[in-house]
Amino acid sequence: MPLSNTSKLKLPSKNKEACQFDYPEVFVLLLTVFLLAFHFDFRPTSMALLVTVSLPSLMILIYNYRRQKSFWTSNMVIILFAMVIGSLQLCIVISLSLASLIGVRIIVDPKNNLKLVAVALVTILVFYYVSTILNGPDMPCIEGWLPPVILLASMVVILYQFRDTHHAYTKYKVSSHQATGRLSTMVSVINKLTRFVPPQIWEPIVRSDSPVSVSNRRAKLTIMFSDIVGFTELSDSLSADNLADILNTYMDCMTLIANKHGAVLDKFIGDGMVCFFGEPNTRGPRQDALDCVAMAIDMRREMRTLRQKWRLMGFDGLYIRIGITTGYCHVGNFGSNNRLSYTLIGKEANLAARLESSAERGMILISESTYDYVCHNYECLHAGSFQLKGFDEKVSAWQVLDPDTRNNQQSKWLDHTLPGFNLHLNFKDMNDHDYQDIMARLNFALERIEQEQQKVDSNIAAESKRNNMHSK
Repeated sequence: MPLSNTSKLKLPSKNKEACQFDYPEVFVLLLTVFLLAFHFDFRPTSMALLVTVSLPSLMILIYNYRRQKSFWTSNMVIILFAMVIGSLQLCIVISLSLASLIGVRIIVDPKNNLKLVAVALVTILVFYYVSTILNGPDMPCIEGWLPPVILLASMVVILYQFRDTHHAYTKYKVSSHQATGRLSTMVSVINKLTRFVPPQIWEPIVRSDSPVSVSNRRAKLTIMFSDIVGFTELSDSLSADNLADILNTYMDCMTLIANKHGAVLDKFIGDGMVCFFGEPNTRGPRQDALDCVAMAIDMRREMRTLRQKWRLMGFDGLYIRIGITTGYCHVGNFGSNNRLSYTLIGKEANLAARLESSAERGMILISESTYDYVCHNYECLHAGSFQLKGFDEKVSAWQVLDPDTRNNQQSKWLDHTLPGFNLHLNFKDMNDHDYQDIMARLNFALERIEQEQQKVDSNIAAESKRNNMHSK
């Protein structure tokens, strides 16, 4: 299912809300003015109040039957209630009943509650003043059956509003839980999909919701190709499970190093990988080249550690080789509107691939363009000129040496392998308190070697003596 469909949240239907009448207190208002007119034997003042309140109330009933509530309609309803309260000169029971309906309306429409309260108070005062002029200041508070009826009707409307509000709250709560579940599912899916796309690509899209289309641009990049020397031969003698385990371990470690240095991991090609610097974020051509070479050196060092682990498992002879170049390529979104791939194309990408295939095991070969940027920071040795496939002229390449050799320091790594012999020392990871134990084990191994050498020498001497006796 497309994400755009799953992201649509189901909210309550607008049409159903439009068909519902949102001002049930208007019925209480009509009932109140009609009963007041009946109670006062349809006197002119009571009839004036009946007509003044009934006509706007009927218009509200008709106009808002299929429309949503609005501030102006709520304002009109509150004015009509305030007119009746003021006209009754604040008769306690009826005024409190009608005032409670005003309070409910203000609670239901909380956006403009201060305005509605101010309008209600002003209207009450105005009509209180008018009522005292027309009816005198000592208008008796209505007694008998009228106040209980109005109070009962007000309570019914308040309970109806409470039921309606509770029903809406329950419905929105269910919708909220459903939306939260869909949102959690979407986040989980997106987190999984981002593992297929470089973070430099998906992070700007998520952050700013920027449009995605088929587009690319010419930019100066530093490109790295790498693969494992000996992996093809090893694959012929290993099971698919062991092969997949080796490959996944290698790619996991190399991906962490690429992310650490800020590279865009373009793709995996079998046991190889393609990374580049310069887009979509660049620190300048020189710094991009330095970052790429630093990443390649870290990958070569990490490969030494992995090689030691694989040797203990019986898998030997796996080395990394790397080719790096700097130049202009086209980079961006290639493909169609239905399927895009963020990648690069150009002659420089082919050059990096050819340098990688020409490198020996454990070697980092860089082109002249990259060498010009990094030669002041890394010790490089001219590896020669290569006639590469697809290039008419020979290409000069340099080998990047261990950074420690630049300062005439001893290397932090010792790695040597012979049949029956495997030496791997990583001084960077050694603890100070382990040196004594390491020397003891090396001395023990040296004594064993000397003993074996003495046996070999004794066998050689005995064999030579036997040969001399036979010759006599």
